[in-house]
Amino acid sequence: MYIIAAILGFSLLIIVHELGHFIMAKVNGIKVEEFSIGMGPEVFSHKGKETQYSLRLFPIGGYVKMLGEEEVIEDERSFSSKSPIRRISVILAGATMNILFALVIFTVFFFNRGFSTQTVSKVVENSPAFESGLQAGDTILKIDGSKVFTPSDVSIGIQLSKGDNVNLLVDRNGEKKELSITPKLVEDNGSQVYQIGFYYSAVEKPTIGESIKATFNETISLVGQTYKSLKLLVTGKLNFKTDVGGPVTIIKISGQAAKSGIYTLAYFLAFISINLAVFNLLPFPALDGGWTVILLIELITRRKVPDKIVGAVNYVGFMILIGFMIIVTLKDIIFPVKL
Repeated sequence: MYIIAAILGFSLLIIVHELGHFIMAKVNGIKVEEFSIGMGPEVFSHKGKETQYSLRLFPIGGYVKMLGEEEVIEDERSFSSKSPIRRISVILAGATMNILFALVIFTVFFFNRGFSTQTVSKVVENSPAFESGLQAGDTILKIDGSKVFTPSDVSIGIQLSKGDNVNLLVDRNGEKKELSITPKLVEDNGSQVYQIGFYYSAVEKPTIGESIKATFNETISLVGQTYKSLKLLVTGKLNFKTDVGGPVTIIKISGQAAKSGIYTLAYFLAFISINLAVFNLLPFPALDGGWTVILLIELITRRKVPDKIVGAVNYVGFMILIGFMIIVTLKDIIFPVKL
């Protein structure tokens, strides 16, 4: 039951993303030939007035097929006939919808469940934080030079330190102070983690305004963390075997989130939605970001990039993405991430 809820939740993110492309295609007068949820063999389909709506076997993606998307078609309703700006609006609409979806979910979550702030409520005696001079009431502004938007920014910074000193910039009664702290490796629920020894303050019954503010801070934080994770993965500083999860891991974590209640599942889906948006906006062939780069080149040069080049680049990019997806899925099965 929980796994089914997880799969449905993950499918919802795909629907939200593709719905963004679909809506903006319609707004720009582009004919949509197919709206598909999932990939692979067709399970169900329905032919509308001009669009075929399909459900496919594997819930790992989806697509909106537009007239003239893959080749130039002399038709005023084709994707290829529209200006670069109009085509960019269609391409970016998927990621935009994922971000909007996350903003709504986060706001509802924080309004009903409250949230933690980066203000210290209590310092553990004889801990690294205590010895450094951190005090209750201090608000953490930066960690190792990076701006702090949420407590998770601090927690991740501490874990990435691997036990080396971390530098905190805090606000203490309007005065900024710099503190140097050496995290300590401790046992926490069966895992080895780095801690410095303090607790965060919490807003238990926030107003809608406070919830919205927390939502934007959370979103900015997650976008930054996602890009940072991708950078660590590319540079080899992130362990692919133990720290990277694919579709199988996402479904497992979603299932566990579903067991914890609808709010926990909703928060996790919003978290994945932000990650999905960021990943799609990467300037890589076959992704929305890659398409946007091509269209920006056309907009700046006022010359269309040859279809053969676009097709070849996107084909290679698509094959690389499929290969990466297969590798990550196999890795999920052989070396599952410890939850």
